[in-house]
Amino acid sequence: MSKAMPQSYILIAILGVNALPILSAQSDKSITIHQEIEFNVSPKQLYEALLDSKQSTEFSGRPAETNREVGGAFSLFKGHIVGRNLELVPNQRIVQAWRVVTWPEGAYSIVRFELKPQGSGTHLVFDHIGFPEGLHEHLAAGWEENYWSLLKKYFSSH
Repeated sequence: MSKAMPQSYILIAILGVNALPILSAQSDKSITIHQEIEFNVSPKQLYEALLDSKQSTEFSGRPAETNREVGGAFSLFKGHIVGRNLELVPNQRIVQAWRVVTWPEGAYSIVRFELKPQGSGTHLVFDHIGFPEGLHEHLAAGWEENYWSLLKKYFSSH
C-alpha cells in the first residue's frame, strides 16, 4: 500500500501541472468565443438545420455537405469551412473540429453547440476555442452574420 501512495501523488502532481495551461488558455477571452442565442424553434429543428446538408445550403445560401456520422467530414460555405464531427448527441450537442481553409495547414479549432430546450424554443450555448491568434473579432462577427442571423431568417420563413 505504501508503494502505491507516492505514485498517486506523482500522478496527481503531473496531471495538475499539465492541466494548468489548458485551463488558463480556455479562460483567456482572446482565444475563446462564447455566445448564447435564443431560437424560436425546437432543439430538434436547430440540430437538423446545423447538420443537414440541404438545410445548411438553404439557410446560408452557399453549398454545404455534411456527413452526419461521428468522425464524418463536413464542408460549409462552398468549401470555405471544413472539418469533422467529434461528438453528436441528437437534439442536444454538436462538437466539431472546424477550420477555415486559408488557415495554416493542420490548424483546427473546436466548436461546440449545446442546445437546451427553453419553453417552445431553444437556448443555444455556443463555444469556439483554439483558433489562430488575431481572429477573435472576425470569427465572433462571422458566427453572428453567417449563422445566427441567417438561421433566424431561415426559421421565420419556414
